[in-house]
Amino acid sequence: MPTNFTAESVRVRVPATSANLGPGFDALGLALGLYDDLAAEVAPSGVRVTVTGQGAGELPDDDRHLVVRAMRAAFDVLGAQPGGLSVQCVNRIPQARGLGSSSAAIVAGVLLARALVVDGEHRLDDAGTLRLAAEIEGHPDNVAPCLLGGFTVAWSEPGGARAVSLPVADAVRPTVFVPAERGLTATARAALPATVPHGDAALTAGRAALLVHALTTDPALLLPATVDRLHQDYRAAGMQGTSSLVNALRAAGVAAVVSGAGPTVLALSEPPADFPLGTDWEIWQLPIDVSGARVARGTLGHAERDPVAAGRKS
Repeated sequence: MPTNFTAESVRVRVPATSANLGPGFDALGLALGLYDDLAAEVAPSGVRVTVTGQGAGELPDDDRHLVVRAMRAAFDVLGAQPGGLSVQCVNRIPQARGLGSSSAAIVAGVLLARALVVDGEHRLDDAGTLRLAAEIEGHPDNVAPCLLGGFTVAWSEPGGARAVSLPVADAVRPTVFVPAERGLTATARAALPATVPHGDAALTAGRAALLVHALTTDPALLLPATVDRLHQDYRAAGMQGTSSLVNALRAAGVAAVVSGAGPTVLALSEPPADFPLGTDWEIWQLPIDVSGARVARGTLGHAERDPVAAGRKS
């Protein structure tokens, strides 16, 4: 079947995400109200990517850009590649901080490609979009909340990734503590041992189950529900500032965890007003995004082109 591309621009808004949430390693994720806005259109030839905001001047402006690579993968699934592409990225999600910037880029790329094909949603449905995004990313814990919004539980089957989104209790008020330094997921994963004690695995599985209840029904249980023994302690030596802040917040009764692979810290309950933070962290109070990625027709509007995120507290 021949592929017809739309002549108009399409745009997408994708949220930041925090994965793991303590005990939910590679399975649990939360969509946060901090967004990248992107727009794309088919061009006769070549690839041109413009980036403003986070990553400007650092990210590639050609086929090497992760958004374009995701678009190319999606176009392969959809049946054809356009002659060229023009992509505009307004980034507000910090790069390499554990807030899902790569997953946001992948989800945006897949959705932009699907929207540029006239019958794209019929060729690649939502379930297929999740499977493809997870395949590109390598695991579904960030791409699931980015696509679906809310609190997600994701898993993989022989046929690919699947996920469900659950509503979050109103009392859950996320705060992220973002350091200047960056981290790499590959480095964080390399710090993990090949095996863990059975008791640690059993404890963490129980706390992950409790976390589902705490996030959706009883936030008073968030502190015990966010205990983890699978990954955070093993990664602590590589991001000592992150580990120290998590421990200090938890000692103050705050349900704090490493966001994704770090180095950002996520607090699921509000820190005390007098909690000493120093000057090493930007502090952003973010709402939970309940809609996930959103696609529309046309170019980016004035507000979408502004790389400064609204509603952040620092």
